[in-house]
Amino acid sequence: MSTPVKAAFWYTICNVLNKGVALLSTPIFTRILTEEQYGTFAIFQSWYSILIIFTSLNIFLAGYKKGLLLYKDDIAGFTSSQLGLTAALTVGFFVIYLMSPNFWRNVFGLNPSLMVAMFIELFTMPALELWMAKEQFEYKYKKTVAVSVLLSVFCIGIAVVAVMYNSHKLEARVYSDVIVKATIAGSIMFLIYSHGKKFYKKEYWKFSLNFNIPLIPHYLSNYVLSQSDRLMIGKMVGTAEAAFYSVAYSIATMMILVTSAVNNALTPYIYKSINENNTKKIKKNMTPIMLFIAILSIISMAFAPEIILVFAGRKYLDAVYVIPPVSASVYFIFVYSMYSTIEYYYQKTKHIAIATSLSASLNLLLNYCGIKLFGYIAAGYTTLICYVILALIHYVLTKKIIENNLSETSELYDSHIIFLIGIGLILIMILMTMTYKLYVIRYAIIVAALSGIYLTRGFLIDVLLRTHNDSNE
Repeated sequence: MSTPVKAAFWYTICNVLNKGVALLSTPIFTRILTEEQYGTFAIFQSWYSILIIFTSLNIFLAGYKKGLLLYKDDIAGFTSSQLGLTAALTVGFFVIYLMSPNFWRNVFGLNPSLMVAMFIELFTMPALELWMAKEQFEYKYKKTVAVSVLLSVFCIGIAVVAVMYNSHKLEARVYSDVIVKATIAGSIMFLIYSHGKKFYKKEYWKFSLNFNIPLIPHYLSNYVLSQSDRLMIGKMVGTAEAAFYSVAYSIATMMILVTSAVNNALTPYIYKSINENNTKKIKKNMTPIMLFIAILSIISMAFAPEIILVFAGRKYLDAVYVIPPVSASVYFIFVYSMYSTIEYYYQKTKHIAIATSLSASLNLLLNYCGIKLFGYIAAGYTTLICYVILALIHYVLTKKIIENNLSETSELYDSHIIFLIGIGLILIMILMTMTYKLYVIRYAIIVAALSGIYLTRGFLIDVLLRTHNDSNE
């Protein structure tokens, strides 16, 4: 394999390992922590994901990589100045918090000790993110994979010990995680500053502010779609319900590990096919892959009660009804990501931002109404509705892009089949929610789904190999 392919492969393995370690730790924490404590930790993580957008502007993503090309003669100085910018922003937001901690406590639903821990993490983690982004940009995957996996293992391992032998279990869970991250990221922060020796440079700061501030709505919208439900459940219903939803959501989205890997493999294949104006083979290969993702969603729904019992215990069993709509959502996430791949190819990033913002706004509205009327389970269905709409929006936008840019006006994907599969998946989802207590019917559906995968295994493998070979010709 070439170096970029090796890097992509190991980053995928790293992602699976990290998610796997976190997932395997779930049964431990759901049994040691109370529902309220587990829910509060989930809320802590959600707020961190949102606040880092403002305290760092996510400069370690696309903006930083663009800067590495523009300022290749002073990469060390550019990197240290970016870290200086995130540090200045974080301190500024911390001062704002200290001016009215009681007000912010009502907003975040977290006590001051937890907020201090969060700001420590917000202050130090950009250093690790910048270092990893730089290493990845240069395809130096060995160090980043090693550090990432070790960080994940240490965070979980130390947290388990801390929670088991501490009476303040919530604080132990939060601070053990933050201390490990801050220690490693803080060391990298020192190295970045010592090499770059630039905390502030006007040109570098101006570039980052101009590049990243317009992207804030896009970043926020993505996090609203994935995190707002937990925060709203915590505020509107309670932290225990937020814990129930968080456990079910994490289990239902395990498939994203698979869909992300498939998406990463398909992207270069789609790019090359469009570039060579050889798009017919895309439609031929995409439909069975979509069907495969749908079958995985069905299996996830079918085994929901058993998975809940194994990973969280009987006290979380009521959350089983969140899994079907969220599992179905994973299919539509994959669908919209396939359509957005075409938009990225033609650099229509504004389309992506507008679509995500519209879907996120709708998600907030539906969450507010749904949770208020039907409780936390409604958030699973609002998630599904928003991702279905997001997939439809990207379908419409992509159709216009294809008509304007390709010589042949036919669709790249068989959209009729894709959405028919989606409709079938939703119907099966409804059936599943009615059969969780009817074991014979549910297991019959499981056997049928597994048989479908087994009988078509040769065809699916052939399709994946064909797409891989096509992308490397």
